[in-house]
Amino acid sequence: MSEVSLTVNGRRVSGNAEDRTLLVHFLRENLGLTGTHVGCDTSQCGACVVHVDGRAVKSCSMLAVQASGSTVVTIEGLANGADLHPVQAAFKEHHGLQCGFCTPGMIMTATDMIARHPEGLDEATVRAELDGNICRCTGYHNIVKAILAASEAMKGSKGKAKQAA
Repeated sequence: MSEVSLTVNGRRVSGNAEDRTLLVHFLRENLGLTGTHVGCDTSQCGACVVHVDGRAVKSCSMLAVQASGSTVVTIEGLANGADLHPVQAAFKEHHGLQCGFCTPGMIMTATDMIARHPEGLDEATVRAELDGNICRCTGYHNIVKAILAASEAMKGSKGKAKQAA
């Protein structure tokens, strides 16, 4: 067992975990943050995407002990109370979700994508960067629309809109 200490969604947390515990399982089982989903356990689907030190990471491909000392933001940490993050609001407004299973990972990937492209995004870039996220319910059209709308809404508001740390 190892001690894992993280800052998760702005809060310092720690707990013991076996050395082989994946970050996704630590978040879900030790911290009760079940918005991060376990889809494939092979890093193919993207349902488990969180931000680690400001970058999108598939949490099924990282050990909890590797993340120790890091800052992690999960889907639960994006909204500001009852106020949705602009990407969450865009997914809601543009029907960018179906069953909702992939949605947390899609939103975390989209938030990272927008942060890396503050000048804005185009459809080709969005589709290329969603390559590691699988939605089994839709043809991605509304997901792409939602990400483009969020990108446009957040353009020029760098630092104003709450983005993952």
